[in-house]
Amino acid sequence: MNRPVPNPGILDIAPYTPGKTPVPEPGRKVFKLSANETPFGPSPKAIEVYKQAAAHLEDYPEGTSRVLREAIGRAYGLDPNRIICGAGSDEILNLLAHTYLSHGDEAISTTHGFLVYPIATMANGAKNVIAPETDFTADVDAILARVTPRTKLVWLANPNNPTGTYVPFDEVKRLRAGLPAHVLLVLDAAYSDYVSRNDYELGLELVATTENTVMTHTFSKIHGLAALRIGWMFGPANIIDAVNRIRGPFNVSTPAMLAAVAAIEDTAHVQMSKAFTEQWRNWLIEEIGKLGLKVTPSVANFVLIHFPQEKGKTSVDADVFLTKRGLVLRALNNYGLPHALRMTIGTEEANRLVVDALRDFMAATK
Repeated sequence: MNRPVPNPGILDIAPYTPGKTPVPEPGRKVFKLSANETPFGPSPKAIEVYKQAAAHLEDYPEGTSRVLREAIGRAYGLDPNRIICGAGSDEILNLLAHTYLSHGDEAISTTHGFLVYPIATMANGAKNVIAPETDFTADVDAILARVTPRTKLVWLANPNNPTGTYVPFDEVKRLRAGLPAHVLLVLDAAYSDYVSRNDYELGLELVATTENTVMTHTFSKIHGLAALRIGWMFGPANIIDAVNRIRGPFNVSTPAMLAAVAAIEDTAHVQMSKAFTEQWRNWLIEEIGKLGLKVTPSVANFVLIHFPQEKGKTSVDADVFLTKRGLVLRALNNYGLPHALRMTIGTEEANRLVVDALRDFMAATK
């Protein structure tokens, strides 16, 4: 062949497909509820420091994201030297895979786990092993049953996207205890800020007390900085050292760094968003359930809605119906959920419009 050939396995990867971005139409209000974005936007304080950073765009960023690592350390009571920042937590997930996976290795994720996990795994020549879930929730015993001598890494989104379910901390600890010492456990806590369960913990204790566990987080969700691409990881010193050796020296921009510092310090903005999300999440689950549709219990800022497989009532039909009303949800064929739609919890107006539209949809298809 007279052209460059990708590494083995690259062309076997299904490209990541983001949620639909609606095209605005004259005279029609559109609500994008497909990407788990906060309806409140970022803290006004974050916007202000972002604008101020525009006066120095000619300067390279500080290469270690020191001011942000220190701000995260203050917020969570962590050692900044055990924190690494990245262009979204996605970059960090890929850096972990690049550091710890190679040809012949295996990494485990769950049936409906975040799609970046198999992409990062396969991009480094490793095999993606799927552990089945129970009631759309990660199953610790199923994960442990799939560990082999080739297993080097386990991905666990907690809460999980796109199901919204979570694994109690006692179960996470049981998972860690059941894994061999050489297996890295990656706890992806992107949606942890929305959880209000007593049996949940985002994983800091495990990271602090083991040498083979990391926790990743993002500023894209409750902090509303998705456009700036910024995330972070807390890990053992040995893992931070290894990942830093391949991390790009200026991977986090100065505006993103400073906006993230302001965002994490504006606790009132975060608390407001969490309270709103919890209120409307409960409302949506109840109201959609009244329509005869099953909703998977969620602790995140979205809900998973299941549709019948009868002609005229399917998720495809519902997606078309809702889109015509300017309500854009997330189809989940690529997640192995062809009969479900994921709805981001939006403004009160958007939430009520979705319920009204689903009521009309179900009535029209009876």
